[in-house]
Amino acid sequence: MKSYRTVKGTAEAVYEIQKSRFLTHVSHAGSEQEARAFIQARKKAFFDARHNCSAYVLGAEGAKQKSNDDGEPGGTAGNPMLEAIKQKGLTDVVVVVTRYFGGIKLGAGGLIRAYSHSAVLGLEAAELVEMTPFAVVHLHLDYSLLAPVERYLRQQGVRTGDVVYAERVMMPLLLRAEERDAVCAGLTDLTAGRCRFEEAGERVLAVPLDA
Repeated sequence: MKSYRTVKGTAEAVYEIQKSRFLTHVSHAGSEQEARAFIQARKKAFFDARHNCSAYVLGAEGAKQKSNDDGEPGGTAGNPMLEAIKQKGLTDVVVVVTRYFGGIKLGAGGLIRAYSHSAVLGLEAAELVEMTPFAVVHLHLDYSLLAPVERYLRQQGVRTGDVVYAERVMMPLLLRAEERDAVCAGLTDLTAGRCRFEEAGERVLAVPLDA
């Protein structure tokens, strides 16, 4: 599978214009059920607001997309929020913007800008991660090789899983596709061929975008 970007956890932001107050809530959503539950929770929490508009994008390819204007003029709220998500290249994310009307109408253009900006503020406040596939390779080696191998893995910045200490050491290596061959070749050279590699499938990890 390909890697994709999403948000981790939840985030909030506040934007005020012309006496209207816009509260943005962002959350990771792994399914349509989770996205809908988050939207309903926000509507329940802010039941006294004029509007609770929403948008979400789901799936590794971003194939599932939906938005709701919740009473605002058609196309002035949900769609601008949806576009804000798409422009940041994110998926598996839901955004709800709650509006407390301040008595001054913003007009269609003003609403589009306000909801788009509110969504952007919420997404900027969120922690972004890249869901990245890693090959899991079980490294089997003798205890006498453990120290130099651990040092090599630290130097190369290789992620590892929980090590099993039995008759020999079994260390799960989590390798990106582009580093896999080089790391395995380096370990083979380091141990003079006295280690063994065993394919063990794939795991998807949330990697911070600054990592």
